[in-house]
Amino acid sequence: MSEKEIEHHKLIILGSGPAGYTAAIYAARANLNPVMISGFQKGGQLTTTTEIDNFPGFPEGRDGNELMMDMEKQALRFDTKIIEDEVIKTQLNQRPFILETYSKKYSCDALIVSTGATAKYLGNPSEEKFKGRGVSACATCDGFFFKGKDVAVVGGGDTAVEEAIYLTNFCSKVYLMHRRDELRASKAMQARAFENSKIEMLWNTELDQVIGQDTGPLEDVRVFNNKTKEYKNIGVKGLFIAVGHKPNTEIFESQLDKDENGYLITKPGSTKTNIEGVFACGDVMDSKYRQAITAAGTGCMAAIDAERWLAEQ
Repeated sequence: MSEKEIEHHKLIILGSGPAGYTAAIYAARANLNPVMISGFQKGGQLTTTTEIDNFPGFPEGRDGNELMMDMEKQALRFDTKIIEDEVIKTQLNQRPFILETYSKKYSCDALIVSTGATAKYLGNPSEEKFKGRGVSACATCDGFFFKGKDVAVVGGGDTAVEEAIYLTNFCSKVYLMHRRDELRASKAMQARAFENSKIEMLWNTELDQVIGQDTGPLEDVRVFNNKTKEYKNIGVKGLFIAVGHKPNTEIFESQLDKDENGYLITKPGSTKTNIEGVFACGDVMDSKYRQAITAAGTGCMAAIDAERWLAEQ
């Protein structure tokens, strides 16, 4: 690491979102004077969600971005210091821990990791070429741009079905493409999709190619049926990828233990990682539930775990 001024804090929370903000609220109320390095997408994935119906306390639902702004205000109310920067390197094999951002170095006695996860893409070269020009991984961010048009969603889980249902608010027709002949989504989500007249299922279907001019927008999508071996253009102007997420753990390579999918491993019944004084919460360590409410719950756990650990030192 290059030599930069090092600023020390008792507790640093790395990443925001419901896990990070909840950790900050609990840590601040415990007089730990937490500092949050929020990352450049402050508030995390929920800032791109227009409506949350399953977060307790909001009977009429809540806009995801507004919910994150309220959590941030609550953390600030208890004097959490929030730094809008991104950590690019970490040294966790020594104490205090060292974190380096684009502009500065920080050290801390305890660290809470809540860096979340990022949407996955298929890895198709034509998909990569048309990102931002008709290919998206966020229906709530980009759905409005396809008002009155036909679009396709790739995936078979809750996220894919939710994206497809959301897109019917704007689009004339939504094809839900899945490489198998049944969805992985919950029965409730499947029922909503099957009842929606604007959604058409494309079973056993995979992306072959996104079609368009080199500098222009997406013009169509060609798909491949892995059962009939047939190719066809489906006549859409937008393609939304909803095939899962990748945990944001690259900066902890060879330091924190991860599972086979890259999620941080915590000790049973706690948020403790394999390094004493480092705790993990939210989607960065949860590949099973990945809900705002469970992320907030683990954020609370991480703050309490950190508080108790610091008290013992």
